[in-house]
Amino acid sequence: MPEAAPATTVRIRALLPSLAPAERRVAECVLTDPAAVAASTIGLLARQCATSETTVIRFCRAVGFTGYPALRLSLAAEAGRHQAGNGHDATGDIAADDDLDKVVATIAFADARAVEDTADQLDLGTLHAVVDAIVEARRVDVYGVGASGFVALDFQQKLHRIGRVAFAWNDTHVALTSAALLTGSDVAVAISHSGATADTLDALALARRRGAVTVAVTNFPRSPLARLADHLLTTAARETTFRSGATASRLAQLTVVDCVFVGVAQRTYETSQRALDLTHEAVRDRRVGHKTAR
Repeated sequence: MPEAAPATTVRIRALLPSLAPAERRVAECVLTDPAAVAASTIGLLARQCATSETTVIRFCRAVGFTGYPALRLSLAAEAGRHQAGNGHDATGDIAADDDLDKVVATIAFADARAVEDTADQLDLGTLHAVVDAIVEARRVDVYGVGASGFVALDFQQKLHRIGRVAFAWNDTHVALTSAALLTGSDVAVAISHSGATADTLDALALARRRGAVTVAVTNFPRSPLARLADHLLTTAARETTFRSGATASRLAQLTVVDCVFVGVAQRTYETSQRALDLTHEAVRDRRVGHKTAR
């Protein structure tokens, strides 16, 4: 079944938690079968969602369209260009009776799609601003817990390899004590798929009060975390049944982190290359079978 282009469905999915209940029902209907909505009248869609035509119009405006005709045109114009290939479920949902072949294909498709969609919607102006801030920063704090904590550690390791002073904290007490010591010369990066994790929110809020430049990496641009950030970098991954904390969300976060890292390394090319060479040499003889030159 054809689906809408990422720019449309990704936007709707990202704004889903911020919508009113009736508007959310419309959003879920669009996400379930965008091609059918593209061919539907506003009255029919309203009846399917047990709501009014006025609510459908409010939903359209809430997600950035002037009205229902504009939404239908967007869905119809792009539906045929984005086929869920090889029978994969574009929603990423896995049913209880799916065989392992279907499970593997669905996960692989959803993970690849999360990376592509994230790259498609990444705001390059914001990315430039974050790279600039980190290049100029005295130090970088990175906050994340649970699955996002692994991404925070990856980001810290990447920055450390090119000589940037960076720390990743996934313990709330340590994150808060570190944030309390930040200044206006520092950057604090908070990573949370939902943008509503209290531990991460508290650390970024304190970093903001201390004057640090704050950056949020989240899937939801209207989340509490996003409101705390000077710079917002959004991902585009969907977590579904069996997939809470799924690889797709981490891959999307890692894509954003990698873009920031490469941007910083590119801006500081000579020193970064020198640091990479030194750190590579430091661990080169840790590989089994390696012969150290005498």
